[in-house]
Amino acid sequence: MTHITLVRHGQANTHATTAEDYDKLSDLGQQQATWLGQYLRDMQTGYDHVWAGDMSRHLGTASGMGHDAPRVDPRLNEFDYFTIARLAELEKDLPAPQSSEEFARNIPQLMEFWRSDALSDAPERFQDFEDRAQGAIDDILRQGGRALVVTSGGFISMVLRQVLRLEIPEMTRLMFLLRNSSVTEIEYVHGHLMLSMFNAVPHLAAPDRAHARTFI
Repeated sequence: MTHITLVRHGQANTHATTAEDYDKLSDLGQQQATWLGQYLRDMQTGYDHVWAGDMSRHLGTASGMGHDAPRVDPRLNEFDYFTIARLAELEKDLPAPQSSEEFARNIPQLMEFWRSDALSDAPERFQDFEDRAQGAIDDILRQGGRALVVTSGGFISMVLRQVLRLEIPEMTRLMFLLRNSSVTEIEYVHGHLMLSMFNAVPHLAAPDRAHARTFI
């Protein structure tokens, strides 16, 4: 059986307005990663392979968890939300969200524009994002065993779209829920990928860590 543990990175720069500015772990994000790594060691959870995207927040989270030399694969990177959102605002009059509530209303429409190739000069086509996510997971599956993968919420949501055959609205609802440093697990059983755990944060269960159960 092949088992893949997908970890969303720790909290990044929540006040960023560009992809580059966002790609930095906050102090809390670093702490979340440390707590998760310690929890997994306490549970004696071992991995045959450790992977990460090449973004700073991915590598910082992996390092904070105790994995300083993961196999780095840019296919595990997040899509460029900030650029795509800017294009949608300019070309489709879709206002940039100013709150989490506005983000929840904004992103399903944004993703539909992106999927239908309605945005000019997008840094990446939706189909290309889908293909690289599928390709990365296929290569991890070929390695066999237990794999730890440090990545981003959009990538995890795309993998779940493929595993659960989700449409865009359902995919984005899962995206809203993904907490920083959360654990999502999929397993390859009887020729099929199956979801076995979603968005778990057992390392943040203690009451004095309630402040660390962040989404952004």
